[in-house]
Amino acid sequence: MSSGLTWLRVFRPALAAAILLAAGPAAAQVDLTGTWSPRYQEDFSERVPGPELGDYTGLPLTDGARRYAESWDPARITMPEEQCRVHISPYIYRGPTNIAIWDERAPGTRELVAIKHRISTFDQERTIYMDGRPHPPAYAPHTWMGFSTGLWQGNMLVVTTTHIKKGWLRRNGVPESDLATLTEYFVRTGDVLTRVSAISDPVYLTEPLVKSEEFMLNTQGVPSRSWLYKCKPVVEVVRPEGAVPHYLPGKNPYLQEFRNRYKFPESVTRGGAVQTYPAGSAPVATGAPMKPGGPALPSPKAGEVKVLHVQGQVYMLASAEGNMVVHAGDEGVLLVDTLPEGLSSAALAAIRTISDKPIHFIVNTQAGEDHTGGNEALAKAGPTRPDRAPLGSGLGGNTGGTTSIVAHENVLNRMSATQGAGTARPRGAWPSDTFFEDENDIFFNDEAVQVQHQPDATGDGDSIVFFRKSDVVVAGDVFSTTSYPVFNRAQGGSVNGVIAALNRIIRITVPTHNQEGGTMVVPGHGRLSDEMDVVEYRNMLTIVRDRIQALVAEGKTLEQVRASQPTLDYDARYGAPTGPSSPDAFVAAVYESLRAGATVKPAK
Repeated sequence: MSSGLTWLRVFRPALAAAILLAAGPAAAQVDLTGTWSPRYQEDFSERVPGPELGDYTGLPLTDGARRYAESWDPARITMPEEQCRVHISPYIYRGPTNIAIWDERAPGTRELVAIKHRISTFDQERTIYMDGRPHPPAYAPHTWMGFSTGLWQGNMLVVTTTHIKKGWLRRNGVPESDLATLTEYFVRTGDVLTRVSAISDPVYLTEPLVKSEEFMLNTQGVPSRSWLYKCKPVVEVVRPEGAVPHYLPGKNPYLQEFRNRYKFPESVTRGGAVQTYPAGSAPVATGAPMKPGGPALPSPKAGEVKVLHVQGQVYMLASAEGNMVVHAGDEGVLLVDTLPEGLSSAALAAIRTISDKPIHFIVNTQAGEDHTGGNEALAKAGPTRPDRAPLGSGLGGNTGGTTSIVAHENVLNRMSATQGAGTARPRGAWPSDTFFEDENDIFFNDEAVQVQHQPDATGDGDSIVFFRKSDVVVAGDVFSTTSYPVFNRAQGGSVNGVIAALNRIIRITVPTHNQEGGTMVVPGHGRLSDEMDVVEYRNMLTIVRDRIQALVAEGKTLEQVRASQPTLDYDARYGAPTGPSSPDAFVAAVYESLRAGATVKPAK
């Protein structure tokens, strides 16, 4: 069976009929346990030797996906931060792999809790929950295998997977975004296990992509060492820090090789949904991304603040307006950022579900109201004095408390309007403990907390915060999983400063052996992340910067740069319809930042 929508159109009626025929009591469920080895008669050349560069046939790609693939340089996998990444769950079953499947049951009742897969490729373990639990919220972290739930439809196991990291639709540079969802159908017929998968990606696909594989029950055993995967990255190629191998649009010299070898016209090799329909039956191709699929994932509504434990003593408070962080221990509470003023009551209520101790420190990563708006209100929940009301009174009850508000001195300069335009914010919200050096350290709750200034990033006062014992970095707005970065040139911001800040975060973070987890990163906006998520964001921003820089060097005007669509492969993921993070505004900001050649000096 070949990949693509043609197969889905043929398969869907048969699948529906099979579901109706097979629907029945639990006894109809089949045993999938055992060790399974792949058969390669389906899409053999793509799966084992690997696809050729420039071969996008049969894939319903968006124009953005095609641009990404045509710009991709295989040398990127030599980068230390890319060497140990593994294949994501939609793709990992395609390669030379063995799969061990077993049931996980509750000890007392023997009720089925989960079906487990151990995949020999990269030694990945996957859990498919069968106990009816919901999928995590949208702000929860993503993993290579994602979060999977399953249910039996007769003798067919149907699995839905969300929270998957960014990976490949095809292993020659065709991307799958981290917003994709996966639906799988597992059917056992004798000693043959068939897996059919449908990938829905609202960033890089115009229609679902369907693939299938077959596995044979292996009764001979698999050498235990074949399951092992221990990876430690090394420097394979010496490059400047943060350099990302890629081809500028239209400059990839290898795309013609596949076309020329098989005498295919370019229209065939570039892919597109039209190729998956019988001749003459395809609807008008638009190239527009498909609508999101999969279950709706809960997100904070306006006015809500949700709590997510990160690790150690650190918690993320997520809201529709951005994120803040709570660090709680025996000594009390330290906050990083305080959200807009209107969320102060909800934020304090969320904090009190974590700790009832006083708030001793507030650290601001920048001056924006979405990071500092709650400073004054939350500072009132500071250390209690005998002559003050108890913490439970009002909004903390400690008017006149002694909470220390820590930030780089340029944050104070911006909030007090002593530098630049604008109106001064209320004095009670100003930082009371400023620093002008590269770093300011705090030891609190038996943990070293490092506040590190990031010059010339979104502005001149950005900081990241590193909780060394809990192993968590709070990035502020230099990193977001929801939008392009917004930097203010009038306040010292620059595209190169944001890239430098991202590279600093990558230096600090240490992932596990498969480039997942380890040091966790809380973005200013969006979901909880790890180093690989920061790497993907850094790669995006570096590639866009390089493209625009090349056009600036050619003397192109802003309108000519916009017409070249330098962000085409990322707009569906990070571009807003309007405002400063819209593609037009973002391209203009990068263009002007690069043309200036030098950033504005930090305010003093």
